[in-house]
Amino acid sequence: MTDVTNGATGRSGWNIGLWVAQVVLAVMYGFAGFNKVSQSMEGLAAMGMGYAVDFPELLTRFIGTMEILGAIGIILPALTRIMPRLTPLAALGFSVIQVLAMGVHISRGEFMVLPMNLVLLALSLFVLWGRERKAPISPR
Repeated sequence: MTDVTNGATGRSGWNIGLWVAQVVLAVMYGFAGFNKVSQSMEGLAAMGMGYAVDFPELLTRFIGTMEILGAIGIILPALTRIMPRLTPLAALGFSVIQVLAMGVHISRGEFMVLPMNLVLLALSLFVLWGRERKAPISPR
């Protein structure tokens, strides 16, 4: 089967896996970001984001905005093939968010969320590596 995205054979499996990871990341970060920009800090704390009441509201809103932009950036440039180089950069941004989030959760003793942080970090690094090395998307 020929991969129409990059014209190479044998890469369609990688491409499918990368698209699945990109969609999962977009949904997870889009949802989390939307909550951070639309909910009150007390509402976020009630949803399990206890740190929201301990940090400045502006920081939480900024993180939410970056998550929404990242959710768009992990999909749209690759889908449209307009500046597809932004897709691995979005994955890099998600990786940074997860490393920082793990530091916050560890410092707060919130070890139960670390497995999810590790999964999101692994998916982000997979997309970063895959869209850089294994199945890059060519621009128009």
